[in-house]
Amino acid sequence: MTSLSPSLKALINAPHARPGPLLISAPRLRAVLVSIAREASSHHLTPRPWIALSAAALITLNAPSGLPILHALASADQEKDRDAVSTTTAELIREVGLKCISFNGIPRTINALNFFRSSLPSHVTCSLRTTPTRDWDSSVTTRDLSARGRALWNSIYAPLDGRLIDKLSLAHPDLPIVILQSHYGALLADPPGRNREAGNSVGRLLTSVVAVAALRAQTGVGPQVVSHVLGLRKGVADGSCREDGDETAEAAGWLASDEGSEWILKSVDRIVEVVGGSSFATRGDSKL
Repeated sequence: MTSLSPSLKALINAPHARPGPLLISAPRLRAVLVSIAREASSHHLTPRPWIALSAAALITLNAPSGLPILHALASADQEKDRDAVSTTTAELIREVGLKCISFNGIPRTINALNFFRSSLPSHVTCSLRTTPTRDWDSSVTTRDLSARGRALWNSIYAPLDGRLIDKLSLAHPDLPIVILQSHYGALLADPPGRNREAGNSVGRLLTSVVAVAALRAQTGVGPQVVSHVLGLRKGVADGSCREDGDETAEAAGWLASDEGSEWILKSVDRIVEVVGGSSFATRGDSKL
């Protein structure tokens, strides 16, 4: 009972089931990422938005072998201490991968982050954070998580935040609870005390960038892409993105503009094209 028959193993690993990660052309991906990085710089963005959108796209596409290419390029793109930058870049990519759980599910993040860690130089892996920041103790209640989740939710979806909660409740009474507590509260909202300089913070601005990139790469979820494009815009307009300290007001404003949002979407599209297309199904409509 503990072993699988050869025929069952063969069926699980049948080519049509696409059981493994996508293979990529490293030179083509590298060229696309270099171009995206240059475009980001030309609009006075820090490297963090282009790293975040690229990581989210690659993880969504189930192309973890692209992450070390991204990491190497992003680390070399800095003028600061190379080892320190390599570590903070790795921390950023890991945190993006974690937040992708809310958009892609757990399995792809597990596989991507395991592969990514195995690809890193030993001096980087030795420097990565090992203490969890979401291991809630008794001082953090479900009410706290719900409040944090609802604050982020409202920032993204206002003025339709309440109506959307009601709609989720009709679909399943536990759906808004799971989304607000387990995702928006416990995962998408950064825990207090995060340090952007250490790379382990993906704040309000980058969380919206990650959402847009992951959903765009996933395909088939256009309504959610619209919601998070608007959420990015609202985060800049209401000032909640300023707390991150990621970008200047001018750069953040451009990123949330029509031109900036088009840049995010087109950058993801270029990554999708070079990787070989989304590995998610695209049939049917989703409305939220």
